[in-house]
Amino acid sequence: MLDQRRLPGEVVYIDYADYHGVAEGIRDMVIRGAPAIGVAAAMGVALGVARSTAKSLAELKTEFTAICETIRTTRPTAVDLFWAVERMQRRFEAACAQPGAGVAEVRDALVAEAQKIHTEKRAIDEAIGRFGAEFMPAEGKVMTQCNAGALATAGIGTALGVIRVAVFERGRKLHVLVPETRPYLQGARLTAWELHEDGIPLTLITDNMVGHILKSGEVGAIVVGADRIAGNGDTANKIGTYQMAVLAREHSVPFYVAAPLSTLDLSIADGSRIPIEQRAAGEVTHIRGVRIAPDVAVANPAFDVTPARLISAIFTEKGVARAPFVDSLRKLASG
Repeated sequence: MLDQRRLPGEVVYIDYADYHGVAEGIRDMVIRGAPAIGVAAAMGVALGVARSTAKSLAELKTEFTAICETIRTTRPTAVDLFWAVERMQRRFEAACAQPGAGVAEVRDALVAEAQKIHTEKRAIDEAIGRFGAEFMPAEGKVMTQCNAGALATAGIGTALGVIRVAVFERGRKLHVLVPETRPYLQGARLTAWELHEDGIPLTLITDNMVGHILKSGEVGAIVVGADRIAGNGDTANKIGTYQMAVLAREHSVPFYVAAPLSTLDLSIADGSRIPIEQRAAGEVTHIRGVRIAPDVAVANPAFDVTPARLISAIFTEKGVARAPFVDSLRKLASG
């Protein structure tokens, strides 16, 4: 894994030899971003099976349950993690059911499935980018939130994938406004780094500048990623997204979500049932180990939920969903 905690100052890769390490990497945000977490989860499950010392399928099945549970309990909000683990569980059951299957055959099947998920996610990013690029202005400023780029996925990114396709394939002359995304600074550290590396013009802003800049009338669109989308289109994304959507509505700026269909959770009717991860107080009171606040009570929800009524459209790999999202999302998911 590329250790995203060290960017942009250092480019450091960490090798994990077992699934416990992968789980720790997900939990500690060495890797983050819903699609990337999903790929990492699948590879963590495959690694657990590949390194298993089980001598029989019966032993492997017992161990497999523990592997999946360890990966599943790393982070609660991003549904891609659960989607990936469930897909690996289905592949495991199918492989075990094959005539003459043994530990080696099941191991190979799980490794191949994880690699397939990785490959599919790359293609999904490109499809999302093509659909979303058509909604970007021909020129001018656009805004994003957090990091929904290549660092957060397995390809070109979701929200940043839309921007990349718009710029490099459609010739749109875009300038990206990047809020810093306190407290973990994914915008400042990661999105700004990605765009700068690509040569896409950007301006880094603090989170509390969003309303002021939207009021200027210079922003043509906002495009963000998603960690979980409820059946009605309510969308969980990095904290600060909701207030951005409210301000976008106030100032008549279209607000778009770019996400794979694996982020859609049709098992929940609306956003009130999306679990919101609460992270450590130290992320707020410290920056890079340096204390910036006194020892006081801290709130640190990692995500918020944007109501569907504030979302102009949702870009997926199978097309664009519009209100009423209950119907359009289900249609795309079943297509």
